Amino acid sequence: MKRRILTGVLAAASGITCLMAQQQGGQAPLVPNTKSAGESQAVIALMQSQGNPDSAIKAADDLLTKYADTYYKEIALTLEAQAYRQKGDPDKAIIYGERVLEVNPKNFQTTLLIGEILAQRTRENDLDKEEKLGRAEKLLKGTIDNLNSAQKPNPQLTDAQWEDGKKILIAEAHNGLGMVALDRKKFDVAATEFKTASDTDPGEPAYNVRLASALQQQGKNDEAVAVCDKILAAPQLNPTIKAVTENIKKAAQAGKK
Repeated sequence: MKRRILTGVLAAASGITCLMAQQQGGQAPLVPNTKSAGESQAVIALMQSQGNPDSAIKAADDLLTKYADTYYKEIALTLEAQAYRQKGDPDKAIIYGERVLEVNPKNFQTTLLIGEILAQRTRENDLDKEEKLGRAEKLLKGTIDNLNSAQKPNPQLTDAQWEDGKKILIAEAHNGLGMVALDRKKFDVAATEFKTASDTDPGEPAYNVRLASALQQQGKNDEAVAVCDKILAAPQLNPTIKAVTENIKKAAQAGKK
């Protein structure tokens, strides 16, 4: 996933990566803002667990159980929420995400995570449909606001990496807002959000697929076909993306007759 470019964001105390390398070389300095060698090792284990959801969950639980007042509580909970989402357990992802927001309401990775899950899982007949969509919209707009004003959290990220990373997450947030609009059947708003997502992160074809679908659903069939043709012209297109796009194009062409 492209958002891995922001892995360094989670190592907010910028010495962690270097210390991990030093430990592998036989040295054992404490991680900044830890109070003991045990806590230091638990933080390093957490950082090393990234990429393996089960390991990340265990490492986060170990750190938070043994060192409840750790400076790295927000990081641990953030990684745990993301790990549960990777495992396909959105309910637990939201539970741990809410714990992150108790620590830091402006944690943009977590406002994005919860907002996207709510937008994706809200159904037409949910009794609390509008409550969920309203919260998703608020969280996703907050994500964009917080990213636009955020300072680079880790000197180990280059300025270019940080700017690219912000664009990727802002595009995801606009995509989420587009999904909220689709759930509300506001196809014009959805199309605007999906286009903004695509313009912000042109390398993600799924945004254009959703744009084409929103255009087709509001009867703008010529525009939908044009977007589909643009998607289908890309080399080495993912087979699923290709199949979905071809179906949208057929529906748009049928709508023009």
